[in-house]
Amino acid sequence: MKKYILSLDDMDEVVSDVASHFQSGVVILRGDLASGKTTLVKKIVAHLGIDEDVTSPTFSLQHAYAEKVFHYDIYNHGLEHFMALGMLEELEREGLHFIEWGDDALVSLLREADINVMSVDIEKISDEKREYRVCTY
Repeated sequence: MKKYILSLDDMDEVVSDVASHFQSGVVILRGDLASGKTTLVKKIVAHLGIDEDVTSPTFSLQHAYAEKVFHYDIYNHGLEHFMALGMLEELEREGLHFIEWGDDALVSLLREADINVMSVDIEKISDEKREYRVCTY
């Protein structure tokens, strides 16, 4: 596991680490409300050279960017609903899949399905600083 303590304006190190070491698979994003999960996805999408507006998919379940980055939020729906919609097959698509509010049950399910998994746990230290814990399974 790697740890970073960074300001929201200086996230390049964690963005570069995730984007350069993980080109395809699922990145589970965990953290409290307003911890910076969507902000991290925005920065990674920009780092990849994709010029699209990144917003939280809280109410739509999924957003896609340049057909190679996929962004999900299962907070309102839960894992069972996510799976009932057939989303496991969606996660097998080539590309980066970011899932906000994933848990250990989802990590286990993805590993059983032979899907590459990384988790990023974000803890808000102050209004400007976050601790990022990055783990590849």
